Amino acid sequence: MTELLGTLPRSEFGRGSTADEVTAGVDLSGKTILLTGCTSGIGLETMRTLAKRGGHVIGVGRTQEKADKAWQSVSESGVKGNVTPLGCELEDFAAVAELADKVRAMNTPIDILICNAGIIGRSKLQAIRGIEKQFAVNHLSHFILINRLLGQVKAASQGRVVIVASDAHETTLPGGIAFDNLSGATGYGALKFYGQSKLANLLTARELARRLENSGTTANALHPGFVYTNIFHNLPAFLSGPLKVLARPFMKSPAAGAATTCYVAASPALAGVSGQYFSDCNPAVPSAYGRDDALALRLWEVSEELVQDYLR
Repeated sequence: MTELLGTLPRSEFGRGSTADEVTAGVDLSGKTILLTGCTSGIGLETMRTLAKRGGHVIGVGRTQEKADKAWQSVSESGVKGNVTPLGCELEDFAAVAELADKVRAMNTPIDILICNAGIIGRSKLQAIRGIEKQFAVNHLSHFILINRLLGQVKAASQGRVVIVASDAHETTLPGGIAFDNLSGATGYGALKFYGQSKLANLLTARELARRLENSGTTANALHPGFVYTNIFHNLPAFLSGPLKVLARPFMKSPAAGAATTCYVAASPALAGVSGQYFSDCNPAVPSAYGRDDALALRLWEVSEELVQDYLR
């Protein structure tokens, strides 16, 4: 598998590196970063780190109140950066479109667009507009945001789209994306459908990179590592219990969990790198489905059809 990585730049960082460490010496002054899921865990640490490095972070939380509190907690920790907190419920596609319009109205290039927010579904199937909830929130809401803001990302001197996927993309449904069962009505299982949504994140970055080829704008996906965050609250008790007791001591801290996101978003070494997958702050090889360009193209086209009313 290593031959698939070719001559991609490697860093000296690894599993235990923190977001502060991987951004040491990086100056983000004058750059605008939009980050979803800024209110806790990896997202909160990502916002703190990028603001500390001088970036203007547009931090998006589920509500304005939660976004405000997140920035307040970062400010009280001693970071005096420039943050614009915004609320947006990603379950509501119209709200995502409205968020994009607010950001457009700022009339500034977006140097880094980080799609970080995500959910893990409950054991009982939930759907949004007839689409299984994890696929809708983790993939389609960010697909809308990316498409509506892509012009501003391309207007930056070296715009980057960074999508937080997961190695969970390896545990997905037959065929990778079950296009005939996006409602989840048949054979629903929270973890496999979560894996499908994370594969969709990875494939979106891959297809977007193809579409951005030779533009100077890049798109990459990443695995943050196994980090205990609020995302696990929806897991069934038989899974969340063991995680809290047995697995948690072996999980990354949020500071380490945010490291790969911050590295991919801010490292000067990755200025021309696009269409790749990263883990532990270095290039990694995704699953065969994650490298399937035909699957990535089909996903993009189906996603356009599903949310066409929100892409205008």
